[in-house]
Amino acid sequence: MFTTRPEILGSFGVVTSTHWLASASGMSLLERGGNAFDACVAAGFVLQVVEPHLVGPAGEVPAIFYSQRSGRLQVLCGQGTTPAAATLERYRAEGLSLIPGNGLLATVIPGAFDAWMLLLRDHGTMRVRDVLEPAIYYAEHGHALMPRISNTIAGLKEFFETHWPTTAELYLPGGGVPQARKLFRNPALARTWRRVLEEAELASGDRDRQIDAARDAFYRGFVAEAIDRFARGTEAMDESGARHRGIITADDLAGWSASYEAPVTYDYHGYTVAKAGPWSQGPVFLQTLALLRDMDLASTGPGSPEFVHRLTEAMKLAFADREAYYGDPAFVDVPLEQLLSDDYNARRRALIGERASHELLPGRIPGFEAQVARVMDTLARLSPITEAGGATSEPTMADMRASAKRGDTTHVDVIDRWGNMISATPSGGWFQSSPVIPELGFGLNTRAQMFWLEEGLPCTLAPGKRPRTTLTPTLALRHGEPCLAFGTPGGDQQEQWQLLFFLRHAHHGLNLQEAIDLPMSHTMHFPTSFYPRDRKPGHLALEASFGAETIEALRRRGHRIEEVPAWSVGRLTAASRDPDGLLHAAATPRLMQAYAVGR
Repeated sequence: MFTTRPEILGSFGVVTSTHWLASASGMSLLERGGNAFDACVAAGFVLQVVEPHLVGPAGEVPAIFYSQRSGRLQVLCGQGTTPAAATLERYRAEGLSLIPGNGLLATVIPGAFDAWMLLLRDHGTMRVRDVLEPAIYYAEHGHALMPRISNTIAGLKEFFETHWPTTAELYLPGGGVPQARKLFRNPALARTWRRVLEEAELASGDRDRQIDAARDAFYRGFVAEAIDRFARGTEAMDESGARHRGIITADDLAGWSASYEAPVTYDYHGYTVAKAGPWSQGPVFLQTLALLRDMDLASTGPGSPEFVHRLTEAMKLAFADREAYYGDPAFVDVPLEQLLSDDYNARRRALIGERASHELLPGRIPGFEAQVARVMDTLARLSPITEAGGATSEPTMADMRASAKRGDTTHVDVIDRWGNMISATPSGGWFQSSPVIPELGFGLNTRAQMFWLEEGLPCTLAPGKRPRTTLTPTLALRHGEPCLAFGTPGGDQQEQWQLLFFLRHAHHGLNLQEAIDLPMSHTMHFPTSFYPRDRKPGHLALEASFGAETIEALRRRGHRIEEVPAWSVGRLTAASRDPDGLLHAAATPRLMQAYAVGR
């Protein structure tokens, strides 16, 4: 079939990400002898510079990777936890029923920097200078600003000028909106990274000690001190319509570090799919596979009404269970074994009929009845129902309140010639989320908006707790051998677009680019993870390229159709490795900026 771009083939290394400059920067480290982990870290820092509306230095990053040296598959948790002062009483005292989606109260501890440094130290081969220099270059010398970034700034110009003057100072240079496709610089961020680098190199000549010194500069040094001063000394307007100070402190940062954990896995038609745990939404992907495993998807066309209907209805059930059961397993008991079991999903599968469901139907697991009842009561009161034909709240596509156009996420996949592979989904800390800290050149994240301010829920706000994030990279093995890394931005839609990609690849034999290029869909039937936590029962968004016949067939099945323009849904990238060492990579043409490179 015709594809918008070739599937990249090589044997030396491949890098694919949501911006071509990040992909090229990662590839440059492979060319200099670095491995997949070096390349991924460098690409991750470049994304913070060239996609500031989607990710920033104070954001977070989950990653899943396979190390050829250790022979292990691991999850890297770069998701920060809530500050010590993040109590229900503190937030309720502000008169809030939901945590705002922007401003300072929604901030958790920045997780990405420590995660990148931990990955570099333990699994990479290069120095801090090597991975930071590409990002410093683009921050200092400039990068061509994407039209979407310029348009976002234009839409927020008045808000920045009125409420967030430090953001206006950086993103409205000379008082005007920066031009698309012209060079844009962030000198303050370049100075921040240069100072981190200087402190690291002054501390030691040893590579590992330099990396730990860089971590100290961020979490126990000048970066943490600047974050503390700004949060305590600034009252920032947020989506609640009021000004609030932050509660994060230098002590919060000093006491936190990124970590490793085992992935959650599920075996499906010869693949073992690996995801992060239920502090992410990763198990939704696995449960959807469990619901679909006995359906004959191979006999349905990859863009047929039957294929889309079955997948959509299965996802509605898995996402309902996300709402009822997922949370930080360090704080709550999440019954993953039952949620992924064959018996449980056989019972759930019986709920999938020929008509689209308009109900939110979590499963009932013994011992959790009271919790599920509390969740459903909370959703009935605090998750507003909006029109199915309205604007989607996938972050990069949302029509938001004037004070808070939503940011989104980025993604990067890398495989090197030795067989190391990694899939990472950096996000958070975009310039729409929180005012810029002037001396650092970046603002804070807003991941705490995913908590509820209600007692007794798996995602109830508590100090030191991870939010149940939407960030969800994927790595798959084929007959026990690591073979496929993929992911996408897109908030609650991340699992949905990834499932379309994976099932088309696994069942219909499409190559990576073919599976990415086919029309995409998603549902917003369940509550969004982002403020104001709305939902659209029965909703199904379809790219117009599915064709009128398919769209009408799905409408007849009871789906509340939102027809969206072709090439407007999904942000996927993917890379794979054959048993003989042949490497593949692909990237979406949507948004006209993701790119795969390799040789």
